[in-house]
Amino acid sequence: MSTDRRGPFVVAHRGASAEKKEHTLAAYDLALREGADGLECDVRLTRDGHIVCVHDRRVDRTSSGTGIVSELSYDTLKTFDYGDDTEPAELLTLADLIELVLSWNSKPTKLFIETKHPVRYGSLIESKVLAELHRFGIAQPASADHSRAVIMSFAPTAVWRIRRSAPLLPTVLLGDSSYYLGGGAATTVGATAVGPSIRSLREHPTIVDRAAASGRATYCWTVDEKQDVELCRDLGVGWIATNNPGRTRAWLSSV
Repeated sequence: MSTDRRGPFVVAHRGASAEKKEHTLAAYDLALREGADGLECDVRLTRDGHIVCVHDRRVDRTSSGTGIVSELSYDTLKTFDYGDDTEPAELLTLADLIELVLSWNSKPTKLFIETKHPVRYGSLIESKVLAELHRFGIAQPASADHSRAVIMSFAPTAVWRIRRSAPLLPTVLLGDSSYYLGGGAATTVGATAVGPSIRSLREHPTIVDRAAASGRATYCWTVDEKQDVELCRDLGVGWIATNNPGRTRAWLSSV
């Protein structure tokens, strides 16, 4: 994950989710039009093995329906509305999002895919995600810097599965503990980047330099305040996930 440009690259957290419903095509389309360098999504498996972009274990918060994602079929989940009163939205699949990213011609945009754990189907989510990336021809990039996909997880075992199966795909070990991220966990699983929360970064700014000393980039979540954007820039964070990519890019451009 190259960081040649001055300042962090901007990743739209679940799309431009401060302005549109999260994990909807409208949110991701807006993020692309606002100039996001990357799009972030969370993925889970339905009962019948489809990869869908849903953050929570249940769909109650983000849809008109109710229930646990892994206990419902794709056809059932598709009957729910994932938008709001002004803009209905259909269930988003990982395939939908990959197609959107690959069709965007203004600039190469990376897709940051977070696999959720613990889950009912264990390691199957990583296998399914890799299969989908292979289907679109982006599972084996020429180099990590040129990869269109980045796989992330709070579960070290998930990161290790990706590194073992697709060694050129960049990976991020997410965490909310500076001790954990600064220790040997990232090395053990072969993560190419560490992903602290903005709270952890404020409390332990040395995370960035310690990661860089080990040859790793830093991906920070979720950065929505101007002073936090400036902190990430000053510390040399490579990628920042934000709910408002347009505003964040404007802040970075004004410096």
